[in-house]
Amino acid sequence: MGHGLSEAATMGRLRTAVRTLADLELAPDDLLAHLNDLVAELGEDFYATCLYAVYDPTDSSCTFASAGHPPPVLVAPDGIARFVDLEPNSPLGVAEPPFETSQLHIPDGSLLVFYTDGLAETTTRTLEQGMTMITNTLSHALTDPGDADTPMATPLGGGSPQQLLAEQLCDVMTGTLLPSQSDTTDDAALLIARPHSLDPADIASWTLPQEPIAAGQARSMIREQLADWDLEDLVMTTELIVSELVTNAVRYARGPIRLRLLRSDSLVCEVADGSLTTPHVRRATETDEGGRGLQLVTALSHRWGARYETSGKYIWTEQQLPELQAL
Repeated sequence: MGHGLSEAATMGRLRTAVRTLADLELAPDDLLAHLNDLVAELGEDFYATCLYAVYDPTDSSCTFASAGHPPPVLVAPDGIARFVDLEPNSPLGVAEPPFETSQLHIPDGSLLVFYTDGLAETTTRTLEQGMTMITNTLSHALTDPGDADTPMATPLGGGSPQQLLAEQLCDVMTGTLLPSQSDTTDDAALLIARPHSLDPADIASWTLPQEPIAAGQARSMIREQLADWDLEDLVMTTELIVSELVTNAVRYARGPIRLRLLRSDSLVCEVADGSLTTPHVRRATETDEGGRGLQLVTALSHRWGARYETSGKYIWTEQQLPELQAL
């Protein structure tokens, strides 16, 4: 809230904090709780709104948590726009956790539209009027290709009707809602995302026994699946990564153990178990008999991390595809 050098510096700090917390793969409500503590420590005069969303391309679900921020807009493949039903909660700095979350299925071909209140509310328009104008503008732009003033583009795919490309749609939105900079005294931001779910053919998953034999079974499954995906160049490194992760799950965690491969613009390998123990990279010395597993995973993967659910955790690794490595 507010304008000036101090507020801009504060927003920079908050953005950095969000990036750091996001890398820890906290749930949206947990992330907002940590962010709320940070804002509260800045003093009584500091407040901020935040809308945080996590999209899962494996099941097309999106989880939202809001801290006093206007709700996003979901534009269905048929061009009909509606607001996502969220618990608004209070702004960061005055909120009292826990934050409420909402989960929504996002059909392929849909758009998610995020915005700040500065886009909706102006000197001549209330926030409620502006939010209504947002949905009307979106629906009109995406369902009325005959409008001569709307620069329609080629279809975006997914069987949806003719639609605007994202950048063009942003231009239409800002041009309609903020035709003149004199109409608003607040900052305005607009973000349009078009989520894409993974093809079922790009997902492979297995359940493994809580036995030492699981690592060998996992290696065999990896070899077969990567051959089917024409990713033989990644077989050796993926076998080593999976072998280490599954062995750790057998030795230090509890079942069930699940293995999953995801192929998109990278190769993601996930090993899930029923333990909430946090993995740590140990700096093993030359005389240590163990402790090098995650060091090996770190060296072989582009990046890796862990995310937690109520029933356990996932350890995941990401590897670049061979054609991307060559670029």
